[in-house]
Amino acid sequence: MADLHIVREHTLGLAKARKIAFKWAEQAEAEFGMDCAYTEGEAVDEVRFSRSGVKGKLDVDATRFELHAHLGFLVGAFKHHIEAEIVKNLDTLLSAPVKKRAAKKVD
Repeated sequence: MADLHIVREHTLGLAKARKIAFKWAEQAEAEFGMDCAYTEGEAVDEVRFSRSGVKGKLDVDATRFELHAHLGFLVGAFKHHIEAEIVKNLDTLLSAPVKKRAAKKVD
């Protein structure tokens, strides 16, 4: 059995990090067939995810993303590939420009 532990620091604050975590959960469901449950907290949000052979959580706060996952025996054989995909997806989401609201023109 294999475990994954991935940490990514950021300077987005909780509100923007929350949006990214929600997108990550949507991608995990769509691309990997994960069942995800998102729980918002005061200081830390938690995304619990699972599917056959995989169980874990992603904690999100104002300064970091921390993912812990436990891979079952068969899935553990693909640990490096799974870890690379998670890192790529998370890094892509973190590097995407955050959309800003357009300023309203005042006459």
